[in-house]
Amino acid sequence: MSERYRGSCLCAGVKFSVGGFGNKVANCYCSMCRKFHGAAFGTLVSVEELTWHGGADLLREFTAPNGTVRTFCSACGSSLGFRVKDASDDEIELAISTFDDDIPLVVDAQIYTAYKACWSDLHPGLPTFSEGRVE
Repeated sequence: MSERYRGSCLCAGVKFSVGGFGNKVANCYCSMCRKFHGAAFGTLVSVEELTWHGGADLLREFTAPNGTVRTFCSACGSSLGFRVKDASDDEIELAISTFDDDIPLVVDAQIYTAYKACWSDLHPGLPTFSEGRVE
């Protein structure tokens, strides 16, 4: 069996594991990520082979006016995931801060920096995009 990376919410009611990760990991400074994560930015990554090991009944979703979907634990409020408008459940991106294991990821960009909070500084060594990534 290939290596799995485990994670959970703050109360440990929601538990999950993944078999791998996407190749892009960005700090997102948009106002929705800031408010959802309660921080200067949110850092999410697409995942492969997601398995929920417990707490699926605790998962709740908030659909923002722009159609993006944010997944959280209804017991402790932990910010767990994000999906773009019209994405299927298996296209969820998970907050990297929810992983309990060390994960083989490096943040490679800063996105939606036009919306960053005035009290937050950007990382000088990372590529910066005022909106989404330019492909």
